Amino acid sequence: MLTFNNVEYSYLNQPVFSDLNFELNQGEFCFLIGKSGAGKSTLLQLIYMNILPTYGRISFDEYDSRTIKPRNLPMLRRKLGVIFQDFRLLKDRNIYENLSFVLEATNKSSGDIKRKVNDSLTDVGLSHRRYSMPNELSGGEKQRIAIARAIINDPVLILADEPTGNLDPETSLEILEILKKINTRGTAVIFATHNYELLKSYDAKIIRIEEGKAHKVIMKIKQ
Repeated sequence: MLTFNNVEYSYLNQPVFSDLNFELNQGEFCFLIGKSGAGKSTLLQLIYMNILPTYGRISFDEYDSRTIKPRNLPMLRRKLGVIFQDFRLLKDRNIYENLSFVLEATNKSSGDIKRKVNDSLTDVGLSHRRYSMPNELSGGEKQRIAIARAIINDPVLILADEPTGNLDPETSLEILEILKKINTRGTAVIFATHNYELLKSYDAKIIRIEEGKAHKVIMKIKQ
């Protein structure tokens, strides 16, 4: 579903990746780890093609970084759900409006929008918060809403960029459990994190970014 082939990327003439190779299969869960500044967020941006490699090829679904046109980017991104560490909720809209806003450009009927918003809020356990404002929510609740927003278009892949970076350990595990549940329904997940304790709670693929390359990590889960 997702392939990086010999990818190189530089920023301000400084190399970030060189000969970066890895694959993600449909429905797979992958932890993405590495030191701060290793390029985890940059890698995620390359997947949704906010930036393009300076050399090599990235293919996602039917899209190819070498041939994609700007007009195709919205369709590519509808197949992705992105979760950010800082939530990025619209502060002047309630939760229902934050989620319905994502669907307004997809020509869905008002009935479909209402159903999908309610379904996504139910998935994250916050249907009772649909009319709350973002500033009325805890950090963990805001991140759950960010997950609801990410899944509302039924993506084939979720990109989670340090989604637990601002959360306490208990809430971090709750966020991981929600993403695990979504993954069991067939949605692939790439979960970038500094929190290596989370890796011990889920037997998933682990990719470490180091010196511009991707390395597969083998970890045994303690029973």
